[in-house]
Amino acid sequence: MPVNTYEFLILLDSGKVAGDFDATREQLHGYFTKVGGEILISRVWDDRRLAYQIGTQKKGLYYLIYAKIESTKVIEIEGELRLNESIIRHMPIKLHPKWSDTMLTVSRDERHGVAFHAMTDDETGETRTERDPVGAGVGDDEGGPPRRGPRRPAADIGDKD
Repeated sequence: MPVNTYEFLILLDSGKVAGDFDATREQLHGYFTKVGGEILISRVWDDRRLAYQIGTQKKGLYYLIYAKIESTKVIEIEGELRLNESIIRHMPIKLHPKWSDTMLTVSRDERHGVAFHAMTDDETGETRTERDPVGAGVGDDEGGPPRRGPRRPAADIGDKD
């Protein structure tokens, strides 16, 4: 089976893990080592108020794990995560091999959220902000607000017979 790099974003119940976070971390790492996975990076991302209430939870601790595991073992790990009462939600994402080294380098940095905006595209050499600046209209040539509805050919604009 192929070994891929995965990102697991895990939302933990802040109240349950606040007392003994090290035990929770060891438990999470144990799920990966049990199936033969290799944890590359694991770190707390953020402890914040949720955008919407999940059950009775209004606050959660986001935890990131980057691991190399076989693709068939992801289902086993997800089964273990579902049974853990401290975990509110989890989301595994398979990283594309082209981006996995970049993602691992950026995720080691504590300020990695800012670094994603400065990543360059290998094909064009432009940064994301050069191609699509924040606030600019998506697909709009003038940089104004985005258009609504389909574009019409220029010949059809003035003709109303």
